[in-house]
Amino acid sequence: MEVAQTTPSPLVPEPLPREKQKRTRVVEFAWSLRGREVSASPVLISLAGLALLLHLAASGRYGFFRDELYYIACGDHLAWGYIDQPPLIAFVARLSGLLGKSLSAYRFFPALAGASLILLAGLLTRELGGGRFAQLLVGITIFLAPMYLAFGSFFSMNAFEPLFWMGCAYILIRIVKGGAERLWLAFGAVAGVGVLNKHTMLLFVFALFMGLLVTPERRHLRSKWFWLGALVAFAIFLPNLIWEAQHNWPQIEVVRNAQNLKNTPIGPVRFFGEQILFLNPVTFPVVVGGLAWLLLSKDGKSFHCLGVAFFVVMAVFLILNGKTYYPLPTYPMVIAAGAVGLETKAWNARYRRLAVAYVAILVLTGALMLPFGVPVLPVESLLTYQSVVPLAAAVKMERDSDTNLHQLYADMFGWENIAATVGSVYSGLPTFERERCAILAGNYGEAGAIDFFGARYGLPKAISGHNNYYLWGARGYTGEVVILFGEHAEVIKTMFSEVVHVATIYNPHAVNAERYLPVYVCRKPRAPLTTLWPSLKYYI
Repeated sequence: MEVAQTTPSPLVPEPLPREKQKRTRVVEFAWSLRGREVSASPVLISLAGLALLLHLAASGRYGFFRDELYYIACGDHLAWGYIDQPPLIAFVARLSGLLGKSLSAYRFFPALAGASLILLAGLLTRELGGGRFAQLLVGITIFLAPMYLAFGSFFSMNAFEPLFWMGCAYILIRIVKGGAERLWLAFGAVAGVGVLNKHTMLLFVFALFMGLLVTPERRHLRSKWFWLGALVAFAIFLPNLIWEAQHNWPQIEVVRNAQNLKNTPIGPVRFFGEQILFLNPVTFPVVVGGLAWLLLSKDGKSFHCLGVAFFVVMAVFLILNGKTYYPLPTYPMVIAAGAVGLETKAWNARYRRLAVAYVAILVLTGALMLPFGVPVLPVESLLTYQSVVPLAAAVKMERDSDTNLHQLYADMFGWENIAATVGSVYSGLPTFERERCAILAGNYGEAGAIDFFGARYGLPKAISGHNNYYLWGARGYTGEVVILFGEHAEVIKTMFSEVVHVATIYNPHAVNAERYLPVYVCRKPRAPLTTLWPSLKYYI
């Protein structure tokens, strides 16, 4: 009699031995725990919300920064390019103006960008394999880094630049991990808009290209989608490129003049030292660990291209004598990698307390440095605080930036006082002269102050030879009556036969070049203003 052989049903697995069942349950529990560790969204959202609230609460303190007034003026003259910047910032300025003509309105989008950077850095960390601890560490680090706080506290291209750089890094990581090659189209779109924000985006794209070229990930360069993405980026950038060509590449002249006449010369020690200070010195081990993870670790092998890109960015800015904050948009990806590496140690019970202590120290030092990134203190209290924590004195980016405050805050004082003083002089002129009177400012900050605040004092729009104000020209003025003040006024007044010193603008918190500004009423120009105009050109 044959014995029937039964085949176990594939739907009902054979029972495992008791010991193996126990080990399996342990593995499943550990895996489920790890799965819960992957998501830190509520924590990151909370940190981003806190950052947004902090920026909005402090946005009305002090006053407009010099460049903010210039960008607002550019927003009144929308174009595909400007002497010293691409067009996006002017468009955002015009858009911000729809929210109101206040500090808070113009600083809303930078605050939103600062909060978004925290979320994006967390996403980068997750894509690199980081769990809850790594994402929390990155969120706190980005939130409390003094320079990222500063980027989000006022309206400038720098507020948005890290989002574009890290947006491209995030998409690249997705592609490297096996994402659809069509993602190169998204990469190209982000890169193209990023170039319209700031031309340094070109450097980061070049750095990522070099990172791909010298690593096994060069295989992606053979994809048609890579080149289609490059075409998308070029198409977005093209209108600005055409504008630059039509105006004889003024951005190159601005950079060259800034290097020769404006920026403080720095060496490698100061270049990297100030970046450590900007990020918070306690962050330094995470940065070093991140570079090691990207370039040396087995887990980071697929992302070597990011480590190479970091060093390319550093090398180019160091060679070109760039300002020390220029490379900061590239740090979030390195900090994310460092957090992933540190997390592997934090899982070990021996290091867990050390990891918690490190985060606590990071929070404490970040809180101590907070007033240098966000204007949370009244100015007199800040001056007292600086004497106890003298970090501002350690950084000097421009040759004329000597002041009792660091330059970011020093350039937030006195602008309405300029408009009020000039308004008093203007209202004191005879009526027939006011109708023909030009207000000639020395630089775009001074001219921007007249343009923004001047309507309150009955002033017409200003003219200036500085950067894009030079392109906007003399606005039809002949120069027969000119109120002159500001930078280079001592030279410009020699172009008139009759000059009367009528007032002095005083700003105790300004940089030296802006602290005392004589105001002159000039008459009898030695030539018509249109003839003198080319000699007023000042690109820097």
